[in-house]
Amino acid sequence: MSAAKTAPLTLELELIAAGYRLIVGVDEVGRGAWAGPIMAAAVIMPVDKVIVGVRDSKKITPKRRAVLASEIEQAALSIGLGSVDSTEIDEIGIGPANALVIRRAVEALSLTPDYILVDAFPMKDLSAPSRSIIRGDSASYSIAAASIYAKVARDSLMQSYDEKFPGYSFSAHVGYGTEAHRAALDQFGPCPIHRLSFQPMAAMI
Repeated sequence: MSAAKTAPLTLELELIAAGYRLIVGVDEVGRGAWAGPIMAAAVIMPVDKVIVGVRDSKKITPKRRAVLASEIEQAALSIGLGSVDSTEIDEIGIGPANALVIRRAVEALSLTPDYILVDAFPMKDLSAPSRSIIRGDSASYSIAAASIYAKVARDSLMQSYDEKFPGYSFSAHVGYGTEAHRAALDQFGPCPIHRLSFQPMAAMI
């Protein structure tokens, strides 16, 4: 795998040159899903030992994502994982839930960051200065690492729901809207991890 397939460190190096030391990348996963939580990872990576292949998690196979997530976990200076479950999402709405999950991920870090790079979602009043980066998982190595870690963590959780809620095939679609997921909803109705404020579930209750 070539270095061209690794997200750049340009933003991180610019921040280090400006005097910042611990730079965290944050990304969320699960915003558009019908079931399960929205999750976010906040990752502080060393910039002197780059893991080749860390890039937008959507462009990596599940098997490769799992390998990279393990390497990220071993190399990271600190990782924070945040989660907002379906009940909270229904109570406060997906926009506030997105902000909350980012905040929870940052607060879960064992180190205090000097600067926070967030994928796409603008944030205020975090514990350090922050910047929202459009397509951040392609533009920032730290955000790409967070995207991989969050994706693997959430997929693993959703796959574990297969046994708890049989018939929905959560391991296949990890809560996102598919024809098979819709067919299961038509047959069984929503289960406790479905987001009842989302369609098509809202029309079923």
